[in-house]
Amino acid sequence: MSEQVLEQQAQLYARLDAELGIDSHCDLGRFEHLVAMAEHSFAEFPDRPAFSSLGHTLSYRDLDRLSRQFAGWVQHCTDLEPGDRIAVQMPNLIQYPVVTLGAMRAGLVIVNTNPLYSEREIAHQFNDAEVKALVVQANVAQTAAKVLPRTGVKYTIVTELADLHSPFKRFLINNVAKHVKKMVPPFDIPGAIPLNDALKAGTDRPLLPVQTARDDLALLQYTGGTTGVAKGAMLSHGNVVANVLQVDNMLETQPLDRDHSVTVQPLPVYHIYAFMTAMYSMLNGAHMVFIPNPRDLPSVVKTLRDYKPDIFCGLNTLFMGLCNNEAFRALDFSNLKLTLSGGMALTHAAAERWQEITGCPVSEGYGLTETSPVVSMNPGNRIVIGSIGLPLPGTLVKVVDDDGNALPPEQPGELCVKGPQVMQGYWQRADETAKVMDAEGYFRTGDIAKIREDGFIQIVDRKKDMIVVSGFNVYPNELEDVLYEHPDVLECAAVGVPDETSGEVIKMYVVSKSGKLTAEEVREFCRRSLTAYKVPKLVEFRSELPKTNVGKILRRELRDGEA
Repeated sequence: MSEQVLEQQAQLYARLDAELGIDSHCDLGRFEHLVAMAEHSFAEFPDRPAFSSLGHTLSYRDLDRLSRQFAGWVQHCTDLEPGDRIAVQMPNLIQYPVVTLGAMRAGLVIVNTNPLYSEREIAHQFNDAEVKALVVQANVAQTAAKVLPRTGVKYTIVTELADLHSPFKRFLINNVAKHVKKMVPPFDIPGAIPLNDALKAGTDRPLLPVQTARDDLALLQYTGGTTGVAKGAMLSHGNVVANVLQVDNMLETQPLDRDHSVTVQPLPVYHIYAFMTAMYSMLNGAHMVFIPNPRDLPSVVKTLRDYKPDIFCGLNTLFMGLCNNEAFRALDFSNLKLTLSGGMALTHAAAERWQEITGCPVSEGYGLTETSPVVSMNPGNRIVIGSIGLPLPGTLVKVVDDDGNALPPEQPGELCVKGPQVMQGYWQRADETAKVMDAEGYFRTGDIAKIREDGFIQIVDRKKDMIVVSGFNVYPNELEDVLYEHPDVLECAAVGVPDETSGEVIKMYVVSKSGKLTAEEVREFCRRSLTAYKVPKLVEFRSELPKTNVGKILRRELRDGEA
């Protein structure tokens, strides 16, 4: 029965692809690795704008030259070798593609690091990945400086906001940030190298050939997986290249002018969703405009006004915030052809409001860090609101019951994914990898979904315990592990509570030993070890927490009580 269901599903998707003009047999091996894809764009589109931020633009020729200089510094001024890990910790700045592409040209593996990470989170990631080099923005270097002595990092490169601007603008923007706005706390990192010094040192250095294979690691992208401590998803060059080409193929169904495409990207490029869209933009010689702080809605509106994009990337929280902004509603949206949504569930209200104001429908997709990230998306010629669309070309999906049997249409079960974008596994965690990969090579997402009669996929429920705050995954085990270190905490459990602004907020249930612990004391204790969005907004004290007969705390019972 299970094989019959999969065969019927395969026939359905073949028919849908034919109807919608999706080439399910597209060449996913067009490029051997990300460097080859980037160098293709450098050669094909040298004079087109590539990336912009804070009012300055790099062309593809600039990106080629600067990333080559960074690779030159790596190869000739350090003892870093291909395969070594380099952490990149910065928001959406044009320095990001320069550093990441330069590092990959030298054969290094990128470890994307959230600039908002706490000392504890940085230390875990750097030590787990055995990071040997770090590129960090000066604004957040103070936290990294406290951690570095406890890691194996040998080289630290520091960049300021406007390092790649013209000399006058660089001086003006960097000094205003440092001395007027006080955005750069003092820090001390012995031997730290300014980014521009590294680029200068790499000038005119020959780029030594690196033999990069499809299966070589490109990224260690950290995620909680389905639960627990953050793990590094091993994404190969082949994984990411395949996903870029899969998305490119699916976007053939959208009304885009590939030769004059402008994308505004407010989502953080260290997140795999935004990283992949940056690679997609490069593939087509497009222009991507970074927004360093998407919470600054006036800057988002100004960027949209100045650049008039035809592609906008966002998520439900941002769509709602912008739609409630008077200046946004007054913009000219005549160029906007595609709005992409991912990272959290898209609500009907947000989709309808966005289309009403902009005239552009929202195309929702679905993905995970472990799938590089995109699994499915709505094609431009058939958008079904409330669904995550159709599987990308070359991607197999199935919905299974608790025994692993494939389920027929309309029956909910765990969504499983197989395809060239699925990760190689979790870094140095074979046991965790075995928990999420089945014998046939399917990745078990932990999400409950159903495949509708029309073939579109619909998420029914999220991973059982994961909390999504403004598109960021938060894992209860991590929060509870931190709070259990408090001497007055006997028991605790974290759950997500629905919130109109951020999708969910974190609520922590606590049993205090003394009965005197306060909510603010709980939050303050969490702030010492956790990024701001992981700090519980709500705290409720109880005399005991619900448990199974073997003593496991029942988060679901607590969560259901909030419904």
